[in-house]
Parts: sequence; structure tokens; C-alpha cells
Amino acid sequence: MDAQSYIGPLIDFVKANQAWAPAIIFALTFAESLAVLSLIVPAWAMIVAFGPLVGAGGIPFWPILIAAAMGAAAGDWISYWFGRYFKDSIGQIWPLSKYPDMLPKGHAFFEKWGIWAIFIGRFSGPLRASVPLVAGIVNMPQLKFQIANVVSAFIWAAALLAPGNFLGQYLNWFH
Repeated sequence: MDAQSYIGPLIDFVKANQAWAPAIIFALTFAESLAVLSLIVPAWAMIVAFGPLVGAGGIPFWPILIAAAMGAAAGDWISYWFGRYFKDSIGQIWPLSKYPDMLPKGHAFFEKWGIWAIFIGRFSGPLRASVPLVAGIVNMPQLKFQIANVVSAFIWAAALLAPGNFLGQYLNWFH
């Protein structure tokens, strides 16, 4: 079987179930951004694969982008509050306890880059899980965190989804 035999039915499924697309991408980006879930459920590849499906399925891109960014921002927001509430003891909670170097590395990165750590960390798997926690642990002002969180979530979502969406729209050219 060639790739076309898989792609066609998948695109048809996405077209038939367009109403679920924003909820699915929200859940994927939330799981990828929430500190605990991102260590258990690496959703990055599924998020990237979603772009071509959206483009080829004729699903409007903006609602998908907004849902993806809001899922990512929500995951980081909850991670921030975990850090604020649990402080330094969060490193002893599973699954974070399986990665003892993660929080110290995130803390060093946060100390070096400050608010920019929120932006930069969004694009790095291990940092994406730890930087919001550290921001909460060190009591970064919530407004400052949320501005960086939401803006970086939109940039991150667009970087992951837009190229695939563009490719998906022109998928027929490659046949």
C-alpha cells in the first residue's frame, strides 16, 4: 500500500468530523504543554501532523490556530500554578521525580533569560515542561507570565501548524 491509500481516508475522516478539530487540537496542545502530561504524552508529532490534515480537509485555519494556542497557554498556566502552589516539593512528585535534572536546568535557563525563557522554552520539549513550573516557583508576576505565555503560545502554534496547513492545501499538486 502506498501513502495515498492512507492519506485519502484520513482526509475524508477529518472532513466528516470537522466540528471536533478545534477540541482535538486544544487537547493535544494542552497535553504537550502541561508539565506532567507532556512527560507522559508527547503530542508534538500529532500536532505537526494536524496541519496538513486541516489544509487538505478544507477546515478553516484560524479556529484551529486559536484552539491550539489556547490549549498550549492553558497547559502552561496550570503548570505555572503547580509551581506556585507546590514550590520546591514539586520535584518529588511523579513523573517529575523521574527527571531530577529537569527543574534545576529549567531554573538555570529561567534565571539566565527571564521572561524570554517563556518564549524560548516553548520551542524545547524539556524546557516547555519545566519553565512554567519554575516561573511559578520563583513567583514571577502573573500578568508578566500570562502575556509571555499567550503570545508565545500563538507563535508556537502557528510555527507548528501553518507550514503543514499550507502543504495540505496544495497536497494535490504532489500527486
